[in-house]
Amino acid sequence: MVRALIAALLLGASIAGVYVPAALAQSQTGAQNDLVPHPPKGRGEHCVADTAFMRRYHMTMLKHQRDETVHEGVRGKPFSIGGCISCHAVKGADGLPVSYEDPKHFCRSCHDYAAVSIDCFECHASRPGPKPQDASAEPEPGAPGSTALANYLQESHP
Repeated sequence: MVRALIAALLLGASIAGVYVPAALAQSQTGAQNDLVPHPPKGRGEHCVADTAFMRRYHMTMLKHQRDETVHEGVRGKPFSIGGCISCHAVKGADGLPVSYEDPKHFCRSCHDYAAVSIDCFECHASRPGPKPQDASAEPEPGAPGSTALANYLQESHP
């Protein structure tokens, strides 16, 4: 059993040794290499950081920005997820930005390739659009639940 496994691993390595260099040589000649993802370019003149840095550290930057936003209330910094989505939105056949469910979504181009499951869009919008009303804002008079909320607040905080 162990010998069969080792033989299979060695065979796989030798096949990879034969095919991978050929694929890499193909990419050096200018042909598109199907072994790596090809994310669409952003709409801006340049990204907030160079491409190699963002590919390597984008999640670290997003987490740092998340912590500053959640814990310190700092918003609008260059590494916000909203900024990324605005610049890197990919349009579908209808001319509107696609959501994360669409395989053409900017984030999916690399995350699907790397088999990385992300949960950003369980809370955040995966495409640009009108901003939701600030949660700290006063509800509009007559909005559903606003009367009940006002009554509760008056009763619990006299």
